[in-house]
Amino acid sequence: MKLSEFVVRDSILIDLQAETKDQAIRAMVESLAKAGGIQSSEQEAITGAILKREELGSTGIGRGVAVPHTKHPSADRLVATIAISKEGVEFASLDGEAVHILFLLVSPHERPGDHLRALENISRHLRNDNFCSFLRQANSAKAVIDLLEEADNNQLG
Repeated sequence: MKLSEFVVRDSILIDLQAETKDQAIRAMVESLAKAGGIQSSEQEAITGAILKREELGSTGIGRGVAVPHTKHPSADRLVATIAISKEGVEFASLDGEAVHILFLLVSPHERPGDHLRALENISRHLRNDNFCSFLRQANSAKAVIDLLEEADNNQLG
């Protein structure tokens, strides 16, 4: 499973303007809806499901990274978006640090294996310091897509 296969290219936010977890998640879900990754009519329900998941424990995994996610009945396929915050977002991360890289994942209920594989894939790449460094420096959606394709092809050290 490759990142470039489920990240919705037109939904990538290079300069996320959000101070809070709630604002960041809302902006990312809205971006996914605008890009056609999810149904616009389901935007509020998906946002609510992700925020409810956050109540169980922050998906801010540390090192400036968060992976908010949910399984939702309206999702017909696995989709994700990426947001980069230059300023950082307060996300109640495990290490207490602000988040600069956010991967938001939405998947169908009936595909829990795909959901777990996607989370595993995202997490593996986010443990790579080079990947995170290049991602934080990306200044266009194309730069992010190019980076995802390099990561998919194991071309990052």
